[in-house]
Amino acid sequence: MRVFAGSLMLLLLVVLTNCTHKPTKEDHMAAVDSLFNAYYDFKLRINPIEATKAGESQYNDRVANYVSDTYQEDLKENYTQFLKIIDRYDSSMLTPAHWMSLRVMQWDCNIKLEGLNNKIVTVASPMYDIPSFELMPLGQITSLHLYFSQLAAGGSVQPFDTVEDYENWLKRVDDYLVFLNTCIENMKEGIEAGVVLPKSLIVKMIPQLDEFITRPNTEHLFYGPITKMPTSFAPDDRLRLTQAYAEMIEEKIKPKYKELQNFLTNTYLPAGRETSGINALPNGPETYNYLVRQSTTTLMSADEIHELGKSEVARILSEMEKVKEEIGFKGDLKAFFDFVRSSKEQMPFTEPEQVIANFNDIHARMSKKLSEVFGIKPKASFEVRRTEAFREASASAEYVPGTKDASRAGVFYIPIPDVKAYNKFTAEALFLHEAVPGHHYQLSLQQENENLPEFLHPESMSVFVEGWALYAESLGKELGLYEDPYQYFGMLSMEMHRAIRLVVDTGIHGKGWTREQAIQYSLDNEADSEASITTEIERYMATPGQALSYKLGQLKIRELRTRAELALGDAFDVKEFHNQVLNSGSLPLVLLEEKIDNWIAKESL
Repeated sequence: MRVFAGSLMLLLLVVLTNCTHKPTKEDHMAAVDSLFNAYYDFKLRINPIEATKAGESQYNDRVANYVSDTYQEDLKENYTQFLKIIDRYDSSMLTPAHWMSLRVMQWDCNIKLEGLNNKIVTVASPMYDIPSFELMPLGQITSLHLYFSQLAAGGSVQPFDTVEDYENWLKRVDDYLVFLNTCIENMKEGIEAGVVLPKSLIVKMIPQLDEFITRPNTEHLFYGPITKMPTSFAPDDRLRLTQAYAEMIEEKIKPKYKELQNFLTNTYLPAGRETSGINALPNGPETYNYLVRQSTTTLMSADEIHELGKSEVARILSEMEKVKEEIGFKGDLKAFFDFVRSSKEQMPFTEPEQVIANFNDIHARMSKKLSEVFGIKPKASFEVRRTEAFREASASAEYVPGTKDASRAGVFYIPIPDVKAYNKFTAEALFLHEAVPGHHYQLSLQQENENLPEFLHPESMSVFVEGWALYAESLGKELGLYEDPYQYFGMLSMEMHRAIRLVVDTGIHGKGWTREQAIQYSLDNEADSEASITTEIERYMATPGQALSYKLGQLKIRELRTRAELALGDAFDVKEFHNQVLNSGSLPLVLLEEKIDNWIAKESL
């Protein structure tokens, strides 16, 4: 730890008061640079796993117990002090770039501090912008105990290259067990307070733990690093670490997971609730309103978003009708959904490797036109990889960034639980979203941008990150894709999926919809399978508000592009527009709009 809280205020005052002259703009910018560095150090300290993910190694042996009272009090103190310092500045004291970064920091501090003052919500989850709950700390998806298991296997963001790396992991496991103990105690408190997960989610969590309890030590996920141990390790180190990992599994991981599973089965599940939405909990409506603001960076109400979602669903349905007619399908749109869901032509694969190869082929085809739409590209490479078996049944496709120095590639994970049932009609849109020019492109450019403060390099605001990725799906025709009408229908289906989220997320958490109502609404309006839709609805139940970010972010970026095209006419340069969107890091939508409006005004001169 470097300098935080009250000491930070003192430090920055010293930077300015030690000047032998009245502080200039350059002095203020130097002080703000110090503030940015301190904020980045603070972010690494409070989220050690994200530090590892970013390639910062100093916290590789730690896990933040982010649902503990001590941890949250530390956050409150520091966010409050950072805001006091930010309040000392105005735009006249800094360059526009510094001022923009400072305002992003201010927004982040304010929204996190508001969440910390809500008893249900806990911020600083290991997964950026995924809501975490103090009294409901574990779930069936986007939960630390699942993410931690990814790290445990090796081959993910946790390094296992040196003896020290292997020893760091053993220490990190000890911290993780403390976190699990706190989770169990918090869930017990949640039972007393009436703040518990829905039964339908709890039943999904229980079997997820089986593999960690019953698997033989040498086949255990947590034993994975031993099977990949570098041959350069000395024999004594190899023997010592092998024994230590086997003991860690047998004496720590298995007993703790068995304790957790027994608790979930015998205590937590009987106390689980029948309702689906967070609005049914004490302080639930207020909590959901907060989560909507956090996820969307707007002041839109749940009702406004619900109606916007319904209008987008209607618009996309009309576009889908056109594709159905082009294909020549006889029957209504719902019948066409069923046809696409079950089409053997769209399920041609017999081996998982064929699914991966199909994505690599998409990459090769669209890369030919990438330079016509983008003027910059990241240094980092990426690869397409199958999702690990232990979480594949409940997982969605996802992207995990590489390191900022490009030494570790980004990974596009794709779940293939049943390869013969894997439907490829959304493959092109999914690639554009998760890989290029979606998450891989945007996140890599963000963390490689040396003009940004370090705290703006990690993933950050999902409304920007996911909004960009959904916008990227719409670029398929510009990039030489969507020549197959089924693939274009797949893009519309992906967009429909995100539009439906506006309706079902606000329906579940704002209007009291049941899980079954939400599933049926999705079945009526999109072509995904019932199993896939059920997994998605349960995801929204576990992470209220987060699913709103995709569509609202996309709509804003598309709105700003249209605004620029109309204002600039022939002078509009799509490559420069994309550069303007991507070169300031993840921005709240209000700041992104302000930036693009200023760019349009400048280009119009």
